Amino acid sequence: MTLSVIVFLIALALAFDFINGFHDAANSIATVVSTGVLKPQIAVFFAAGFNFLAYFLFPLKVAATIGKGTIDPVLIDYYVIFGALAGAIAWNLITWYSGLPSSSSHALIGGLVGAGLCKGGTSALIWPGLLKTVAFIVISPLLGFVLGSLLMLAVSWIFFRVSPRRVDTVFRRLQLLSASLYSLGHGGNDAQKTAGIIWMLLIATTAAHPELLPHWMHAHADHLPGWIVAACYVTIGAGTMFGGWRIVKTMGQKITKLKPVGGFCAETGGAMTLFFASALGVPVSTTHTITGAIMGVGATRKVSAVRWGVAGSIVWAWVLTIPASALIAALAWWAGRLVL
Repeated sequence: MTLSVIVFLIALALAFDFINGFHDAANSIATVVSTGVLKPQIAVFFAAGFNFLAYFLFPLKVAATIGKGTIDPVLIDYYVIFGALAGAIAWNLITWYSGLPSSSSHALIGGLVGAGLCKGGTSALIWPGLLKTVAFIVISPLLGFVLGSLLMLAVSWIFFRVSPRRVDTVFRRLQLLSASLYSLGHGGNDAQKTAGIIWMLLIATTAAHPELLPHWMHAHADHLPGWIVAACYVTIGAGTMFGGWRIVKTMGQKITKLKPVGGFCAETGGAMTLFFASALGVPVSTTHTITGAIMGVGATRKVSAVRWGVAGSIVWAWVLTIPASALIAALAWWAGRLVL
C-alpha cells in the first residue's frame, strides 16, 4: 500500500459522492420542478445549498454504520475499497443513462458486499448492519407511501372548502419549505455514506501502515477526521448542482402528475422518513423514499393515477441494484488485484 493509492481511492470515493449527488438530484428537486414552483437551474442550487447545510445538523450515525457496520474492518484493504466503489459507480451510471431512479446507497452496499465476499467469504460481512440496511429497502418506500398519502388526505380535509386556486398559491410557497427539508435529509444521509467508506479505508491504513499517512489523515474507530465529512458534503452538493435530468423526468411526471399540494406532501413525507432513518444510523435510499411518497400522493386521488408500469420498472431496478453492483464489484476486485 502506498500513499498515492490511498489518495487515488479517496478521489474515487469523492467521485462516487459527486455521482451520487448528480444521480440523486432528482430526489430533491423533481417534485418542485415538475410542479413549476422552481425552474430547474434554480432548484439544483437550492437543493445543493441545503445538502451542504445538513453538515451542521446531523450526527455521524450513518457514516459509522458504513465505516464500521458492514464489512469486518480487519479484512479491509484497498482492493476491497476499489471494488466496492467501482461497482457502485458503474451501476449508478448505468441506471442514470437508463433514466431509472435506483439507489446509490444500495449500490454502495452491494459493492461492499461483492468485494467483501471476494476477500473473506461470508465471514467478512457484519450481518446486523447489512440486514438493517436491507430491511429499509422495504421500510423506506412503504413509510414514504404511508406518510405521503396521510399528509395528502389531511390536507384535503383541512382545505376542503378552499378554492383550488388559493390552495395552489399556498402550497407553491409551502413547497419551498418541504423541498428544503427533503434536501436536508438527502444531504444528511447520503453524504455520510461516502464519509463512511473513506473512514473505513483510513482506519485500515492507520492500523496497518500509520507511517504512510500524515497525522491529519489518521483515523480510528472512535475518530472520523472532520475534513472527510466536509469534503463529502461539498462534493455531494456540487454533484446535485449538475443534476440528473433524465431521472428528474421519470420522478417528476412519469409516476403520477403532481400539483404543488401533492409535491409538498410527497417531499414532507419523504423528509420525515429520511430524518427517522438518519437518527437510527440507517443508510437509507433517498430514491426509494421519495418514490414511495410520490406513489402515496398519487394513490389518494385514485389507484389509476399512479402509472404502475413505470413504478414496476423502478422496483425492478431496486431489486437488481445490490446483486448487480455486487457482481460488478467482484469483477473490479479481481481486476484491481492485477493493476493496483
